[in-house]
Amino acid sequence: MTNKNISVLISGASIAGPALAYWLARSGATVTVVEKAPVLRTGGQAIDFKGETHLELLRRMGILEEVERRQTGSTDQTVIDSYGRRITVMPGWFTGGDLEILRGDLAEILYERTRETCRYVFGDSITSLTETASGVHVTFEKGAPRTFDVVVGADGIHSNVRRLAFGPESNYFKYTGHYYALVDMERVVDEPVMYNEPGRLVSIGGPKSPAFFCFASPELTYDRYSVAEQKQILTDAYRGMGWRTPEILTKLAGAKDVYVDAIAQVAIERFSKGRIVLVGDAAAANTLGGVGTGLALVAAYVLAGELSQADYGTAFERYEKTIRPFIEAAEGNKAGPFLAPRTRKGIWLRNQLFKRRFLLSSMAKMGEKMAGGHFELPDYTSLSRPASTTKPAPVVAPERG
Repeated sequence: MTNKNISVLISGASIAGPALAYWLARSGATVTVVEKAPVLRTGGQAIDFKGETHLELLRRMGILEEVERRQTGSTDQTVIDSYGRRITVMPGWFTGGDLEILRGDLAEILYERTRETCRYVFGDSITSLTETASGVHVTFEKGAPRTFDVVVGADGIHSNVRRLAFGPESNYFKYTGHYYALVDMERVVDEPVMYNEPGRLVSIGGPKSPAFFCFASPELTYDRYSVAEQKQILTDAYRGMGWRTPEILTKLAGAKDVYVDAIAQVAIERFSKGRIVLVGDAAAANTLGGVGTGLALVAAYVLAGELSQADYGTAFERYEKTIRPFIEAAEGNKAGPFLAPRTRKGIWLRNQLFKRRFLLSSMAKMGEKMAGGHFELPDYTSLSRPASTTKPAPVVAPERG
């Protein structure tokens, strides 16, 4: 096996997977991306980039201008009381970083930049991983078995690759006490507002973003692929809440795109096992911590760069040594208590913070540092040349979801 012609299977076609695919293809690797969803998933929450490192990575990928064109723009959010009266404002610069874009828009941009140099398989999933002397033998739900030199789990906080290669999710998944939800629904108000009661938040009215909910809860058991179950969870969690929440819940019934998940962290001793490696949230999720997307891009670049110049074992060691400090700095997710404090006093204290620009600026700078926004990018010469334009035959030509 040489670094220039290794075959790599990436599980996950959201952000980290296509970003890694982009860089690997530039180094000459043969890349296949498998995605469980039948279509390219659009929509989702706004994600942000912080610091010159993130912007430089977007620039090197040739997508900075397109991301800027599609950016949502940082929007202030008015914090209101139960009568709809203004209490304070959560400034857009605090949540939006230097550049903000919807997750689905970024996923589409990355897919468009990689679909001609990488093979995408939609509507399929890995069922087993068996490492041999010459590679990883992979079986799929639908496709024929294949062997790859390296397999990468870029399939999110509930990573299938991590489960198959490292063990049950419960060994690495740390629930932090809150859930969040994104709902693409009819708007109730035009201007972005957020309303809190103890342990519950409703945020609605942005120009592009879906409705956002955050609530404290014991850990729940439900089918993450069942829209009906997720709607019921929200209905139960927000029953009896004031302001215009009852009206919002009536709009929930007609919503088609509903996503409920835990605010959680992933903690794993090592990012790799043999020829299998994790990147992005699969390796170190920090849900809603404000560091995930930017750090995923940095991690994908480093992993591809190291694979382009060393054997997989050495490359994985170097990759982890470089990225691990950022992961450790981001531990201790406080997103849930910040967004949906459990007491009225906690809500009041959080609102006072929005009036202290110095403290908000300090928090924003800390988040930028944890997300790798000031990381000094290694200069991997093998990643600097254009990728081959030979188009692998796609298994499924996805529609937009």
